[in-house]
Amino acid sequence: MTRIGGHALDTEAGTEARLVVGEAEDERRDRIAVHVRAILEELDLDLADPNLQRTHERVAEMYLEMFHGLREGAEPEVTTFPNDEKYSHMVMEKEIPFYSMCSHHLVPFYGKAHIAYIPRDEIIGLSKFSRILEFYAKRPQLQERLTEQVVDYLESKLAPQGAMVVIEARHLCVEMRGVKKPGAVTVTSAIRGTFHERPVREEFLDLLRRP
Repeated sequence: MTRIGGHALDTEAGTEARLVVGEAEDERRDRIAVHVRAILEELDLDLADPNLQRTHERVAEMYLEMFHGLREGAEPEVTTFPNDEKYSHMVMEKEIPFYSMCSHHLVPFYGKAHIAYIPRDEIIGLSKFSRILEFYAKRPQLQERLTEQVVDYLESKLAPQGAMVVIEARHLCVEMRGVKKPGAVTVTSAIRGTFHERPVREEFLDLLRRP
């Protein structure tokens, strides 16, 4: 038992909990690796090749990293703060990079998001925009759903006057396979509250165009 600032902390219990979680992750990684190896074998690849000997393990590690948003709970933990200054104009963070995996083919899509809201009683730190986007991007995903999830989160947590999210992304399922159109960009948007009003929406787009 450890005491910090008069509070008792059961460090042994905390360590045991972390060990259990770590063991569960190791077991999950091993199970994924078995299945990936089976796919490589079905493709008649030479798994004795030094470049392929541990590919199934590396892919398993990558999947755990790329899909970590599925393991963190139902939604990201983001602290809000009172809007003591009564700020009532647009707050915007643009060109936030992200990487995700298309749920149709499990190949990457990537790009940038532009997120804005007009506060009412609560605000969030600017760095939290990236945190919210990252949480929803790290799972098998659709760009349309990702866009809606980010704006819904802002609306539910902040109850702002309005919010808007625009995402621009390139999809390797479009560029590498099927129609094979390199450089094609998909744009999606989601609008809530006062952003349905033309002047507010035009302000967002004007800020978006500025260098």
